[in-house]
Amino acid sequence: MHQIVAMPVDSSRRWWVLATVVAAQFMFGVDAFIVNVAIPTMAAELDASAAEIEAVIAIYLIAYATLVVTGGRLGDIYGTRNVFVAGVAGFSLASLWCGLAQSGPELIIARLAQGATAALMVPQVLATLHLLFADSARARAFGIYGIVLGLAGAAGFLLGGVLVTLDLAGLGWRAVFFVNVPFGIVIIVAALRIVPTVPHRAGTRLDIPGAIVLFAGLLCLIGPLLFGHEVHWSLFVWLVMAGGVVIIAAFVRLERAIARGGGMPLIDLALLADAPFMRGLVAVFFFFFANLSFYLVMTMFMQNALHIPPLQAGLVFVPLALTFVIASRHSGTRARHRGTLVLIEGCALQMIGLAAIAATAALVEAPSALLLALVLMIFGYGQGLVMAPLSSAVLSTVKPASAGAGSGMYGTTTQIGNAAGVAAIGGVFFAIEAAGSARLALHVACALFGLSIIICAAFLSWMRRAA
Repeated sequence: MHQIVAMPVDSSRRWWVLATVVAAQFMFGVDAFIVNVAIPTMAAELDASAAEIEAVIAIYLIAYATLVVTGGRLGDIYGTRNVFVAGVAGFSLASLWCGLAQSGPELIIARLAQGATAALMVPQVLATLHLLFADSARARAFGIYGIVLGLAGAAGFLLGGVLVTLDLAGLGWRAVFFVNVPFGIVIIVAALRIVPTVPHRAGTRLDIPGAIVLFAGLLCLIGPLLFGHEVHWSLFVWLVMAGGVVIIAAFVRLERAIARGGGMPLIDLALLADAPFMRGLVAVFFFFFANLSFYLVMTMFMQNALHIPPLQAGLVFVPLALTFVIASRHSGTRARHRGTLVLIEGCALQMIGLAAIAATAALVEAPSALLLALVLMIFGYGQGLVMAPLSSAVLSTVKPASAGAGSGMYGTTTQIGNAAGVAAIGGVFFAIEAAGSARLALHVACALFGLSIIICAAFLSWMRRAA
């Protein structure tokens, strides 16, 4: 392993550094949720199809997932501060482009750029924290990081509703992207002034071919799920998806060839033979399969079927997000004593929450925003119980020497799961809604969420029995 040389750090200044880099992570987290609230307004103004709306979310996640490992390595090669500043600048410019987009396809391309630049920015946050907080303050620093990460969801929903409702300067939904620009400028100025330059890691190399092939494979697998129903699931759609399977298989062969040639493949191939870790990644995939897709479906149902205004729709999610944060704080301690059983209990609580949502939609003709907020809190608490200790549980079997590679594979899997869920469950929801039954679309989506969570719990249980 390459070692980072310890460097003296001003103990007072490092907290300002923490604030700076965590602000960028917060901006990234907010952006993942702020778009959901604005999507119905966005779709109407751009005359975007359901598939284009799903792609606005999915392409951002696919770009981030395929480039996040490369972003981390670029930080090792060129210095974390340099790559962090470049990532924030690129993210801000891509956000500006998103806000200026005049069509669905243009917004999709701009979101791809946004996801790619986020992959430069985000890996440097943890790298900086690992360097600056190697003493007793480490737990406090990472505790702050976790709380900010959790609050980003609540802030995203609330800010999205406020900006769309206020319609500042007639910008409407575009303000949810423009808001990143001034914050990005402030973060860049602060980073250039106070964030230290981390020593480079000698010998770090990129795997550009691997990143390109992985991106192409994921696009071929997930893209048809977005647009398949618009072309009536023609033979071409299935051929493209089959091509995606072939490309992913070729990606694994390519990674082995790179490793044999003495290069640094995108993934640690030894981890593919680690059965407990791979079972954990399957659980991770299905957990996140029902993550962002859930928020997309609930947002569309509330605004399109129940005609709840954007601000109220955003406020509905705030109690869920706060409950999520509370559960996250509790679950870490409980997981240390009870292991993966806590995660399985969280999955069960999510199932109860989904049942409550489906029952509310079936029994109440026009459920109020307050009633929906109360029901959603059950799901949010269950989700918090799972998400906080999930990474620790999955990575617990990985050898210390492979911890970085395992974390990269974990992060990539989460975003692939999110993107696949938005494409698959979102596509089913929009197809049934278009047939004239929004409530049936919600019920089917809830059933798919439930199935995904059951599969997640089954693999977590398998991990627990094998432990």
